[in-house]
Amino acid sequence: MTKRTKIAISVVVGIIAVSVIAVTVGPAVYRDFLAPPPAETPLLTADDTTLSMGDEAQLDAASLSGTWKLSEGSVAGYRVDEVLNGTDVTVTGRTSQVEGTLTVSELTLTEAEFTVDVGSISTDSPQRDSYFRDTALRTSEHPTATFRLTQPTVAAEAPIVGETVEQQFVGELTIAGVTKPVTFTAQVRTDGATAEVAGQIPIAFSDFGVQAPSLGFVSVENQGFVEFELVARRG
Repeated sequence: MTKRTKIAISVVVGIIAVSVIAVTVGPAVYRDFLAPPPAETPLLTADDTTLSMGDEAQLDAASLSGTWKLSEGSVAGYRVDEVLNGTDVTVTGRTSQVEGTLTVSELTLTEAEFTVDVGSISTDSPQRDSYFRDTALRTSEHPTATFRLTQPTVAAEAPIVGETVEQQFVGELTIAGVTKPVTFTAQVRTDGATAEVAGQIPIAFSDFGVQAPSLGFVSVENQGFVEFELVARRG
């Protein structure tokens, strides 16, 4: 038996084992009491220690110009619904292995590119992670996912320190070696030295050639979200 065959068998057995537990105790009970709750939807809340809030003063647009790099505290991943015997179970995967830069010219984001190590994304189930890593996302061939801004993003006015605003972004998302155009809205705030960006990119996994598993009693929805909470610091 080859190593690849052994891995495939162990992944299927693991998925079946988790599913048998869920079927035995009941899908709703499994979702509400046994399965870990999904990560919260990425949002910038008023309670924050990353930024130096200080006075709610308006920042000088020229002071924002330069290159910003992602730093500690950045996370990315996905959100998807699994259907277990007719019951929705929301699954979220996360990784802190995210890198990227942004280029700002006063109130205009002129360039941005982020890279995620998809092989390091983890959920509550190692068996599920193995399937998505080895079979669905084929990380041995495509170890990273990327987002690249393709149109400048212009803020309507100079930001106020710590104030959360919504901004639209247009770019290209690459997953499993397939690149697709995306447009999405994200929340942004800054204190002039550090910036936070949080949001979701809705996707159909099949658009990227990703086949969601279906074992009859458990299946994964084709629609999901790429999610991110990014922290960037001006160089």
